[in-house]
Amino acid sequence: MKTRQTRDQVAVEYTWNLNDLFESQEAWEQELAEIIQHLPVVTAFKGQLHKSGETLLACLEANEAINVRANIAASYARLRSSEDGTNPQNQANSARVGDVVSQLNAALSFIPSEILALPEGKIESFLKEEPGLEIFRKSLNDLLETKPYRLSAETEEAFAAMGEVFGAPYNIYLRGKLSDMSFVPVQDGEGNERPVSFALFETDYEMSSDATLRRASYESFSKTLASYQNSFAAVYASEVKRQTVMSRLRGYETVTDMLLKPQQVTLDMYHNILDIIGNELAPHMRRYAKLKAKELGLEKLAFCDLKAPLDPEFSPPITIEEAGQKILASLQVMGPEYTAIMEKALNERWIDYVDNVGKSTGAFCSTTYSKHSYILITWSGNMRSAFTLAHELGHCGHFMLATREQSFTNSRPSLYFIEAPSTLNELLLAQHIVEQSDDPRLKRWVILQLMNTYYHNFVTHLLEARMQRKVYEGAQKDVPLTAKQLSEWKGQVLADFWGDAVDLDAAASLTWMRQPHYYMGLYPYTYAAGLTASTAMAASIKQEGQPAVDRWIEVLKAGGTLTPLELMKKAGVDMSDPQPIREAVAYVGSLVDELERLF
Repeated sequence: MKTRQTRDQVAVEYTWNLNDLFESQEAWEQELAEIIQHLPVVTAFKGQLHKSGETLLACLEANEAINVRANIAASYARLRSSEDGTNPQNQANSARVGDVVSQLNAALSFIPSEILALPEGKIESFLKEEPGLEIFRKSLNDLLETKPYRLSAETEEAFAAMGEVFGAPYNIYLRGKLSDMSFVPVQDGEGNERPVSFALFETDYEMSSDATLRRASYESFSKTLASYQNSFAAVYASEVKRQTVMSRLRGYETVTDMLLKPQQVTLDMYHNILDIIGNELAPHMRRYAKLKAKELGLEKLAFCDLKAPLDPEFSPPITIEEAGQKILASLQVMGPEYTAIMEKALNERWIDYVDNVGKSTGAFCSTTYSKHSYILITWSGNMRSAFTLAHELGHCGHFMLATREQSFTNSRPSLYFIEAPSTLNELLLAQHIVEQSDDPRLKRWVILQLMNTYYHNFVTHLLEARMQRKVYEGAQKDVPLTAKQLSEWKGQVLADFWGDAVDLDAAASLTWMRQPHYYMGLYPYTYAAGLTASTAMAASIKQEGQPAVDRWIEVLKAGGTLTPLELMKKAGVDMSDPQPIREAVAYVGSLVDELERLF
């Protein structure tokens, strides 16, 4: 049986090079010590922020500088843990940096407390007298909007000091998922024994054309999930309880209101995504499921067959190098400044492709201010991996441009916008592939890749978000979040969406255990919001060309200087209007129409 490699066995050239952050463990430890030693430079401003705009500016600049350093140190520990969560040194580093960040946050909590204690109009007068404060205008105004929900300075300091404790549910979830879970090996259709892991199942087996492997790995995977369901439910319940209690202490009407506040998103914008896509996309996806069942020769599609390929013979393997070249070619439309970033990411070991024991599942892009991006992916050798890579490179291009153009404080936009640049890259890749050939089978194959993109964002993450809404509604009423209750809610969400088009077994209801997004606030729905905007933007680039590209690059460079609605309007998409959402759903419907015709 082929076994999974440990981190020290993988090919180094296909791993990321974290030495660009710190050359050694010793250098990282020294930086942690120096950050704490530097802390008094900032805390010296305690009790002084009322004096003048000049004093406030000096404090904010010192605060930003130490946070940049802490962000780099924390990123290093987080990335090491992501590459191998079983490594004791990585586990210890995560705990150490968590303690330092909590200490830092507690010590610096006086800054927002003192700013909010200033008399009405004082911040505006400081902004007028000290021009250097202008880059902090938006963050100061955003802070002032939280004033009704702030607690006493002492309480805020205590909460900040508890950061590591508050983050425990997510860390426990990851530790259980990546370090403790083990899965029974299975046999594929040719009788070969295959190892099973989170990463192998989600990036390979689940999409395999080998029905024996797909179903056997699903059974192995589900059995292990079931054995952990009560522990995972308790961990998730702790996270939701923390958020619920915090929302009540701060005086928010609901926990949803509290979580949407920093995103600068209204309840209408949130519910529009969940309801319009959830209700109007369902009939199209049911047609797609029935088409897939017909083509696979099944009476009804099983839940574990949802990602089975419709045309596996026309999905040739693709190497990492070939995928990089294809992605670069598809992004030439974005201009040399953008593609130069892509080339560096692909050629200078910014990306970790390998699979190894303890590696984090899924894919992500992490960009540290003043440094470069890092991308984690588990390469499976198919075009789905290429689209995932294009997605993460979209994050990379966005964050690299934003951090170059903006201060640390202004570099990150709202979560509501985050997934637009990433999904746009996927759409541009699809457009490029279609334009290179007149082969009708290739066109059909590209539509299938696009369906994977829309499935990931408009189905997987959208249904996560609808599940999450049920969870927070239940928590608001103090409904106990047991494994039984969570599975019932997830099963209902799936049944409401798929109707009679998919055979939902009991294990399908356990998919709430698979997603780390539940520990990241209201994150899941933003995937659908981002893809809605990028669908409109891809159409604009195709129709307008350079003017649309120029608008988009300016939006990426704007970082967090604008609200998400302002960013999208600057690009030419009005997300306060439900119309772009309906148009994106209609576009998916047209893809299903085309597939029904082509098959």
